[in-house]
Amino acid sequence: MRRADRLFQIIQILRRGRAPHTAEAIAAELQTSKRTVYRDIADLLAQDVPIRGEAGVGYVLEGGYDLPPLMLTVDEIEVAVLGAQWVARRADPALAKAAQDLIAKIGAAVPERLRPHVLEPASAAPPVWNAPPDGLDLARVRTQIHASRKITLRYRDESGRESERVIWPVTVGYMDTVRILVGWCELRQGFRHFRTDRVTGAEFHAERYPEGRAALRAAWRKTLGT
Repeated sequence: MRRADRLFQIIQILRRGRAPHTAEAIAAELQTSKRTVYRDIADLLAQDVPIRGEAGVGYVLEGGYDLPPLMLTVDEIEVAVLGAQWVARRADPALAKAAQDLIAKIGAAVPERLRPHVLEPASAAPPVWNAPPDGLDLARVRTQIHASRKITLRYRDESGRESERVIWPVTVGYMDTVRILVGWCELRQGFRHFRTDRVTGAEFHAERYPEGRAALRAAWRKTLGT
């Protein structure tokens, strides 16, 4: 691997998470020596790359660092196209169109030699399945999630019983055969999962829920043990 490529890869490794990455772990991934990693880290620091840490402890990349755009690798192209294919075939119409646009943009952006990996990838997402129609506009749901705003759902459970719930939306989940809206239910005082095809109506409110979005998501993940 060329030195310039290795320096970029070190930055990419450090960008993956907040936990420190040891020189030993970096060296193992790049198939080089720890001595080389120490030297590369020193070179990056000399170029004002905001890396924090020290030998024997680990390194982290401080927030706010803007890495110039890099050309995708073959594997990264396969990942991006495979993920976009899955979304295009299984998500709601707004995300499906965005996924198709993403594939087209990747194909236009990569060099000619890499274009076959976009147009004729070695991997393929599962075939389209006939999902039941959603009972609400998922594009608007995502807007409510980003804005931390409440939604009133009119919902019919598996037994046909109808109820009205005010929820604090957390996320939309895409399962094998259905889509799920996760939210904190004011009626049940807990997190609930609502199948979007069982929603019979929805009202989108301007009122924000009291919990911060990050805190609410963390609380939900804690109930899942993740």
